[in-house]
Amino acid sequence: MTVADGSGPSSKLEGKFIAMVVCWILGFGSLVSWNSMLTIGDYYYEVFPRYHPSRVLTLVYQPFALGTMGILAYNESRIDTRMRNIAGYILFSISTLLLIVVDLATSGEGGIGPYIAICAIVGAFGVADAHVQGGMVGDLSFMLPEFIQSFLAGLAASGALTSALRLMTKAAFDKSENGLRKGAMLFLAISTVFEFLCVILYAFVFPKLPIVKYYRIKAASEGATTVSADLAAAGIQTQASQDAEDPATQQERLSKKTLFLQNIDYALDLFLIYVLTLSIFPGFLYENTGEHGLGQWYTLVLIAMYNVWDLISRYIPIVKCLKLESRKGLMYAILSRFLLIPAFYFTAKYGDQGWMIFLISFLGLTNGYLTVCVLTAAPKGYKGPDANALGNLLVLFLLGGIFAGVSLDWLWLIGKGSF
Repeated sequence: MTVADGSGPSSKLEGKFIAMVVCWILGFGSLVSWNSMLTIGDYYYEVFPRYHPSRVLTLVYQPFALGTMGILAYNESRIDTRMRNIAGYILFSISTLLLIVVDLATSGEGGIGPYIAICAIVGAFGVADAHVQGGMVGDLSFMLPEFIQSFLAGLAASGALTSALRLMTKAAFDKSENGLRKGAMLFLAISTVFEFLCVILYAFVFPKLPIVKYYRIKAASEGATTVSADLAAAGIQTQASQDAEDPATQQERLSKKTLFLQNIDYALDLFLIYVLTLSIFPGFLYENTGEHGLGQWYTLVLIAMYNVWDLISRYIPIVKCLKLESRKGLMYAILSRFLLIPAFYFTAKYGDQGWMIFLISFLGLTNGYLTVCVLTAAPKGYKGPDANALGNLLVLFLLGGIFAGVSLDWLWLIGKGSF
């Protein structure tokens, strides 16, 4: 392995804080468009009242995300991570802008035509999500655990900040004509700007940070070919691709089957976390919680509480004594969350809004905390190529859990005559 710029251990910690900030923004951009759609669900329920927008759009999103992620995870060692992530953020930017175009072209009118167009755009969101989320988690898995934590915190922040902004725009536009629509368009415009910012940051800022270069050089020396383009963008010439073809290097790598078997509990952890979460959030909140004193604000408050606690909880593992690292402990904690299903059912049927707010807060708290614990613990001890492959594999199971969860979410409608 040859490296032209002479980066070494002395540069290892340079730019760590900036890198964490950039990871946070990149995480924010990975979900801000989708969270904006979820948060403006009240607008889509007004425009498409018969089409179950929160459930249908989520269900459309997931097959594209899961299918694309499956292909990318299988071929991760042959895919240029730089182009993968940039393509994902560009697709997010274009798709979010197209949502505005569709609404302007139809003057905010409902109907099956505009709804199909929105579903198609949501499918593009799923493809972009698979590119970005798997690519970023894989890329950060061979760096510092703090980078993954910052990226995951940014994911949650996109939900918390869009919820806060949605409450403000609802208050500002509530009395005005077409208030819901104005708030929705503002959301999508802000999301488009953030997605474009992520393209700039990932393409021109992130690869040039000393600490990022250090870990990518280290990964390249271990046979990773996925970092070559990013190293070239940072002005570093390597022979990673030639070294990766060396039979001795190939023998050192673990197969995907071996990685899966060694980490099957972590994979199941992520699957089960998101099966439970997405079987409740957001469809159940929009259609199964009934009418309460908060009126039209009720669902927005529930979504905001989930997102805020999901964000807060992703910082808890930073405190080492509060981080759950036991593999058995993680599984027990994740399985115990399924007690929330009867809790939500009986609270929706007999409880008041205070108990529902408490439950949704606890759902967000456990979701974020357990996700960070799993994704920061799993890649430890692996070389660069294996850590990247494992990161992609874990995201595949995470998306599989989301898909299963949004499918099971429809079971809440049984007996309601709402199909």
